[in-house]
Amino acid sequence: MRTITTTEDLAAFCEAAKGQPYVTIDTEFLRERTYWSKLCLIQMALPGADGDAVLVDPIEGSEMSLEPLYDLFRHEATVKVFHAARQDLEIFFVEGNSFPKPLFDTQIAAMVCGFGEQVGYETLVKKIAKANLDKTSRFTDWSRRPLSEAQKDYALADVTHLRVIYEWLAAQLKKNGRADWVAEELAILTEPETYTVRPDEAWMRIKTRTTSGRFLAVVKALARFREAYAQAQNVPRSRVMKDDALLELASTRPTTAEELGRSRLLLREGRKPEIADGILAAVKEGLEMRPEDMPRIDVQREQLQVNPALADLLRVLLKAKSESLGVAPRLIASSADLDLIAAGEREVAALGGWRREAFGDDAIRLCRGEIALSAKGNEVRVVQL
Repeated sequence: MRTITTTEDLAAFCEAAKGQPYVTIDTEFLRERTYWSKLCLIQMALPGADGDAVLVDPIEGSEMSLEPLYDLFRHEATVKVFHAARQDLEIFFVEGNSFPKPLFDTQIAAMVCGFGEQVGYETLVKKIAKANLDKTSRFTDWSRRPLSEAQKDYALADVTHLRVIYEWLAAQLKKNGRADWVAEELAILTEPETYTVRPDEAWMRIKTRTTSGRFLAVVKALARFREAYAQAQNVPRSRVMKDDALLELASTRPTTAEELGRSRLLLREGRKPEIADGILAAVKEGLEMRPEDMPRIDVQREQLQVNPALADLLRVLLKAKSESLGVAPRLIASSADLDLIAAGEREVAALGGWRREAFGDDAIRLCRGEIALSAKGNEVRVVQL
């Protein structure tokens, strides 16, 4: 078992990887106490049962540059294989402003190949690699050193079994002709906008039923302050204030430290002077915001009238389509997508790209009354009208 801690050794491995059709990659990280994930370990393996597999330790190798890895990411003759890549890619985007191309995500491919929704790595190891994982090191602190042999074995298993899984899924996609479906999903993962969080847009992620412009103005100012502070100090948003506290403050709108002190939901961390001052300044900003600058919820979309019977029929159609295609239903359309379609909305993800062919065209025909659904035993069929 080899652990890389120097730039030279990393460069040598990455050069070897450039001569291979693919390399499997995974990371271990911590995020509980920080805004940005702390990269603790990188695992990589080359093809073949005896292919070189290594651990890259950026903590032990604190002077090591990851540029050889980013150079491998840019080498398009070698596919970079991950499982559930989103968080891994966010780390590399934040740390090195780099995405691995070409990319293959075995979780997405498995969903397209009939393994259900959000299929876990352990499931694929059992079903495809015919092996079992030792889960004892799953909830470990990967930032502590030295790593135990059990931790190293667990980490390497995340990339060694991945070789068999990738080769099997790649072959399946070649058979079923759905490689383009996977490529469309992967394009989203390598889009910088997927990982860019702008403080000015942070309020959009906060769930509230209130549509008052002034209330939303204060919410926006508080959310902007929280996001900017959390990013700058590299602390979790919840350490600044949780959503329920933010909404409480948007309602009570404290203007003095004494009024802020009466908050029931603001945690002790949020009462520190630098945060308390920021909260009061944000409330003031929201209260003084000009009406034309106040955020607005898309009332037109909120007021869409969903036809519940049609929404139910679309759910039946989705189930029938997903079963016949062997694709996870949620990968094709969410429940919210179906409600929007049933309300007449057509700018919906489920109606575009590969989803249109798989489901969207028939969904629109169903809404227009051009097709019907019939049942025979356990089978649901589309009937042309």
